Order: sequence, then structure tokens, then C-alpha cells
Amino acid sequence: MSKLRLGVNIDHVGTLRQARYATMPDSKNAEPDPIAIAGICERAGAHGITVHLRADRRHMQDRDIERLRENVITKLNLEMGNTPEIVDFALRIVPDEVCLVPEKREEITTEGGLDLIAHRKEIMPTVKRLQAAGIRVSMFIDPARGQVEAAYRVGAEIVELHTGKLANAFTEKVERQELDRLRDAAVRASKFDLQVNAGHGINYGNIALIHRIPHLVELNIGHAIVARSLFVGFEGAVSEMLARMENYPG
Repeated sequence: MSKLRLGVNIDHVGTLRQARYATMPDSKNAEPDPIAIAGICERAGAHGITVHLRADRRHMQDRDIERLRENVITKLNLEMGNTPEIVDFALRIVPDEVCLVPEKREEITTEGGLDLIAHRKEIMPTVKRLQAAGIRVSMFIDPARGQVEAAYRVGAEIVELHTGKLANAFTEKVERQELDRLRDAAVRASKFDLQVNAGHGINYGNIALIHRIPHLVELNIGHAIVARSLFVGFEGAVSEMLARMENYPG
């Protein structure tokens, strides 16, 4: 048995705060505070905190990331697009890990993996700059053989497999197809000595399917935990997810 690690994505804590305080960022009444929530998640057993600093700052703000860097005691994983402004910010903050993701302004959440085959030339220099600063680099990719190999070629240490299609599968046929793709990608990544993470759309029900993907080290889960916290609090939501991650066969 392998012990799966949990990274909690707290972006939607920022979403809730911005719904009321986007025009009043310095208000002493601004709540909820993502940094306080990160601490609760860590005390509940989370192995890391994940945040996405988007170009439009729709949820997390620069100051949030700065404060998280000062306060997170497990691991800070920064999801980001490959843009000069955000790359420079990451190099100033120096999170433990960076996960490069595609980013479209009109999307609600990240809709698919990075196309490393198409964008290899512009991504490779970013990988080198981040690694030179001591930051481990991950690539958020669709579970396709070519993308796994491209992640290895650009020098990434980690791949995060996009599990959205599996999570949203409406038929057993689609479920089987996606599981096969994810299994194949995980095996291939492992052969390249890449750490294999997974994320997107994972919740308390479909996590049973995730247990059928080999070689996983870490799951990044956000929306489901934030939603569950409305009923049981963040400590309870994290604890319940960790319980569902037990007995992962590896």
C-alpha cells in the first residue's frame, strides 16, 4: 500500500471573499481569510496547500500568495500560466512547487491540460528559470502518451494528470476509456521517473475510481473540499477526504 498525499486547493475561499470584498481588498472585515483556512487544512492533515494565481486575479491576490509563503508549513504549490508577469512573481515568492497550467480568461476553471507538444519552446526556458531558483516544476497535462513524454523532454519533475473527464464521465463506457488513458499515462510517467499527481473534479464519490490509477503520489482537490466544508467545516472536510484516500494500492 502507498500513502497518497493530499494537496488542498483553497482558491474558492478567495472566490467567496471576492464576491463581497473585491472592491475593498484592504477592509478589516474582508473574510474568509485564505491563510487561516490553509492553517486549518494543514492541522487536519493536508500535505500541502495549492493556489492558482490567475492573470485576472479572480480569486487569489498577490498578497494572499505572499502571506501563504510566510505561513504554510507543509508545502506551497502555485498553479500558474506561463506569462512573464506571473513567472516573475513566482521567482520572487519561491513556492515549493509550481504547476504550469493553461489559462483562458473566459473559463470558470481550468478546462484541460497544457499542450506541451505545441508549446515546448516557450515552456522550456520557464522550467529552467524556476528550477534554478530551487522550485520543483509540475505540468498539468491530459493523460496522453505524447504529453507525458513532452513533460519529460521539457525537464519537469512532476506531471499532474487531468482527471476531469473521468470525474465527469456519465457512462461506464466513458469511465473505462478514461481510466485506461489515465493508467497508461501514469505507467509511462513512472517509467520516465516523473512523480505522478492527479487532479481536477475529484470528489468524495469518484475518488474510488482514482484508486484504480497506479503510481499516484499526490492528489490536488479543491472545490469538493470547499463545498463539503459548508456542512462539516474545513477540518472535517479534509479529514473525510483523507479517510477516502486510505488504502490506495499504489
